[in-house]
Amino acid sequence: MSKGHIDVGIAYLCKKSLAGKVRIPFSHGLVMSTQLYPVFLDLRGKTVLVVGGGAVATRKVQSLLDTGASIRVGAVAFDEQLVALHKHGRVCCITGEFDASWLDQAQLVIAATDDRLLNQRISELANAKHVFVNVVDDAPLSSFQSPARVKRGPLQIAISSGGSSPMLARYLREKLETELDDSLGELARLFEKLRSEIRSFFPDLAKRRRFFDVALRGEALQQIRAGKIDAAEQAMRNSLRENAAAPAARVALVGAGPGDPGLLTLRALRVLNLADVILCDQLVSAEVLELARRDAEVIAVGKRGGGSCTAQAEIHNLMLEHARAGKFVVRLKGGDPFVFGRGGEELEFLRAHQIAYEVVPGITAALACAAYSGIPLTHRNCAQSVRFVTAHCKGSQDELDWPALAQERQTLAIYMGASTTRRLQQKLLMHGRDRSTPFAIIENGTRANQRVISGVLSQLTTLVERHSVQAPSLLIIGEVAAYATQLSWFGPEPIVEPGAITPSAPRLLTMAEAA
Repeated sequence: MSKGHIDVGIAYLCKKSLAGKVRIPFSHGLVMSTQLYPVFLDLRGKTVLVVGGGAVATRKVQSLLDTGASIRVGAVAFDEQLVALHKHGRVCCITGEFDASWLDQAQLVIAATDDRLLNQRISELANAKHVFVNVVDDAPLSSFQSPARVKRGPLQIAISSGGSSPMLARYLREKLETELDDSLGELARLFEKLRSEIRSFFPDLAKRRRFFDVALRGEALQQIRAGKIDAAEQAMRNSLRENAAAPAARVALVGAGPGDPGLLTLRALRVLNLADVILCDQLVSAEVLELARRDAEVIAVGKRGGGSCTAQAEIHNLMLEHARAGKFVVRLKGGDPFVFGRGGEELEFLRAHQIAYEVVPGITAALACAAYSGIPLTHRNCAQSVRFVTAHCKGSQDELDWPALAQERQTLAIYMGASTTRRLQQKLLMHGRDRSTPFAIIENGTRANQRVISGVLSQLTTLVERHSVQAPSLLIIGEVAAYATQLSWFGPEPIVEPGAITPSAPRLLTMAEAA
């Protein structure tokens, strides 16, 4: 996973996606900057040259000692620790001024001197020989970066800022050092010991992955933390036998929330990391998809209000096809699967075809978009109820109870309403809703490009057309919508047209009234 230029070495920077059956870049239209590609090198038997003999060079040498590399250190003078390592045969010290011949056998080079001109020369010579070189604290001269590292036995986590902010990488390392206990190293050794048995019990990769998800939360880790290594191994063997015959859920309906990946539930994150196939709506943000398993097959099924979409029958068939092939399928939906997401229809289909399933709720757009706009959906001063309404198609609007929807002191949260505002406006005014009723329309709610437009009901269509509001958007109508102009906290301030009627929110409660 990559956050800006922070790369974590246990994750990958590339993913794959499908549009129908065709692979497309994972960027989903995002502009991706060039980033470092994280790898872990096997240096056993390889020659590594470190130029420099001071404290910095010593730290670099110490980080290489357990790699099995043949370490050569060249400098005019050496730190005491380097001298001691040389005496014990751990490194080979070359005394003297730098000579280009030192690079002849090197397969990796680290320049750790305090002379930038010398470091630059080393960098140029190494690059000419197509040898990777790191110049300490000088990213422009380096062809690779040495990451901040967290180590637990054979388990390593490497963090890099691409050379832009080493202190930030160190800060993250310190955070991980406190959160990851030493038991993980012993657990990694146990998995290594039982690797052939695990593969024998679970030759299928998908089933093996689901076993690991169970094992990582099972008794073995508790036993390791209690210092009972033999008991941990027995618990792991018991888990192997129990899970080998246990059926696994084949399809999970997962709510991805409105876009901000921070709103994804822990269960949703866990399921995304187990998925073999992800059937993904267009409303799911690229940032959420980046949290999915790196090698999952992602199929874009294009369910988006006002745009092209994949037929529901085809989505049903895709779920059935991949589940029957023994794959764990995640049907990933924007918002919540059971709020205007047709999740009920999909469960009916799965049940009819005897496919096991589970549902992972998501934060629906009405809750999230209102919260990120500073709009309380209910407020004891002006709204005692809230209604969720879909405006997806004209036919469904004709069936709505408009007299009830036009009543005061309630909030309407209208999904997919940007393209039908004229009809919504006409119907509500026709059935008695006051022309001065506040509204707020939230475009791309909870995302970095969130935009809120505020006005009153009589201006609704005019303002939506003037500002070319696009999906995904959520329309909130009711007295509480005016609070967007007072309580907004996320993204740009709401757009209120100069000279237009400004929606007035009820006054804020005093401390005495709130008590």
